[in-house]
Amino acid sequence: MLKTYEKNFDKVAYPLFQFKPYGASGINLILQRVVLKMNKIVLKLGGTIMVLFLVVLLPLGFVANQIFTNFYYSQVQEEIEELAQKYANTIISLDDESIVNMFKTLADLTNKEIYITDAIGNVVADSGVRITNLSNQDISQLSEGEPVQKRFDDSRTESSYLGSGYPIIQSDTFVGGFFVLASVSDVEEPVEKVQDLLILSAVGALFLALGFTFVLSKKMSDPLLEMEQATREIAKGNLDIRVNIRSDDEVGSLGRAINDLAVETNRYRSNRREFFANISHELRTPISYLKGYTQVLKEGLYRSDNERIQYLTILEGESERMVRLIDDLFDLSKMEEGKIDLQMKAINLTEVLETALLKVSMEVENKELALNKDIEGNIPFIKADSVRLEQIFTNLLGNAVRYTERGSITVRAWSEEKRMWVSIEDTGIGIPKEDLPLIFERFHRVEKSRSRELGGTGLGLAIVKNLIELQNGSITVSSELGKGTRFELRFPVASKEET
Repeated sequence: MLKTYEKNFDKVAYPLFQFKPYGASGINLILQRVVLKMNKIVLKLGGTIMVLFLVVLLPLGFVANQIFTNFYYSQVQEEIEELAQKYANTIISLDDESIVNMFKTLADLTNKEIYITDAIGNVVADSGVRITNLSNQDISQLSEGEPVQKRFDDSRTESSYLGSGYPIIQSDTFVGGFFVLASVSDVEEPVEKVQDLLILSAVGALFLALGFTFVLSKKMSDPLLEMEQATREIAKGNLDIRVNIRSDDEVGSLGRAINDLAVETNRYRSNRREFFANISHELRTPISYLKGYTQVLKEGLYRSDNERIQYLTILEGESERMVRLIDDLFDLSKMEEGKIDLQMKAINLTEVLETALLKVSMEVENKELALNKDIEGNIPFIKADSVRLEQIFTNLLGNAVRYTERGSITVRAWSEEKRMWVSIEDTGIGIPKEDLPLIFERFHRVEKSRSRELGGTGLGLAIVKNLIELQNGSITVSSELGKGTRFELRFPVASKEET
C-alpha cells in the first residue's frame, strides 16, 4: 500500500503547490503587445483626437463664417433699403439741380452711391456710377410701387454693388426711381478680415489641440509603459514591484489588478516554499523511523520478542501516519481543483453528529473527559454530503479530544434564522491569539512538537474549512490560551423542495 501512495505522491502534491494566479501571463502578453506598438498608439490616439477636433472645428468655423457674412450683408442691405426709401420719399423734384446735388453730397457722407432715374429708366443723376443691368422689368416693378433689391454692375469700373431702389411718387404719379448702392468690395473687406481672424483662431486652436493631444497621449501611455515594465519584473520573479495608481478609471483599475497579482503571486510563492519545507519535514520523520527500525529488524539488533514487537508497532504507526498524510493530501488537492464529488441531499444533521460522537466516545472515556450534548429537538434538515459532514465532525471532535487533557467537551446544535448551528467546545490547551487567523492554513501548527507527537498532519482544519465551504457553510473559531477552544459551524437549512 505504501508503495502505491509513494507512486501517486507527485499527482497529489503538484496541485497543492502549483502556481495558481495564471492570469499574469495573459495580462503581460496583452501589455507587451500594447507597448510594442506604443508609438503607433500615441499616433492613433493623437490622430483620432485631431480628427474629432477638426470634425467639430471645421463645420463650426464654416457655420460661424456663414452666420457673420449673412448677418453683415443683411445689415448693409437693410441700411441701403432704409436710405433708398427715405431719399425717394424726400425728393421733391427731379428737375431741381440743388436737390439732386444735395443727395450726391449725402452719398459721399454715407459712403454710398446714388442712382436716380426718370419714369422710363433714363438717368437723371448719379454719384459716379454707371449701372448696366437696370432692366425695363425693374422700372416696371417700381412703377407698380414695389421696391427693387438686386446686385447691380458698373461696366466702367467693373464693380458690383448691392442695390435697393424705391419709386419716386409725386401727386400719386410715378416719376422715377431712387437707388442707393453699396460697393460689394467695401462689404466684403470686413467680412474677409473676420474670415482671416477665424482662420488664425482655428490655426491657434489646432496647435493648442496638438499640444493637448501630445500631453494626453503621454499621460495615457505612460501608465501602460509602467504596467508593462511591472509585469516584466513580475515575470522575472521580482514580486515586490508595485504600479503607481494615479486615477480611479479603467487604467487605475488595471494597475490595482497588477498590484494585486504581485501580492497574490508572492503569497502563493511563499506558500509553495512553505509547502515544500513542510511536506519534506513531514515525510522525513516517518521515513527515518521506517528506515531505522527496518534496519534494526533486518540485522536482528533487538534483545527480545517484546522489543521486536515494539519496533514493529512503531513501524506500523509511522506507516499509518504516512497513509493519513497522503490521504489528507488527496482530499485537499481534489478540493482545491474542484474535483471532489459531493453527494448533496437533504440529511438529518443530528444523526450524522451522533455517529461522529459515537466514534470518539471510546477516546473520551479513555481520557476520562466529560461529554456534554445539547442538541435541539426537531432540527430541520440541511442539504449536504453526509459522509463528508461526518468527516468534518469527526475531525473537529478528534482534535478536541486530542488537545484536552482534563475537563469536558461540549457539543451543541440548534436552528436559528433559517440556519443550522453546531458548536464544538473543549477545555483544552487553547490557541494563542496570534495563531487564530492561521489555523485553517495547510501545515500550520500551534505547537509543532506536541502536534507531531499526537499524530496531527497539519492538514485537518484546512480540509474541514474547504469541505464546509463546498457545502455552502462557514466556520469560525474562538479560543483562549489555557482555557479551551470553540468551533462554530453554520449551514443553510434545506428548502421544502430539497427535502
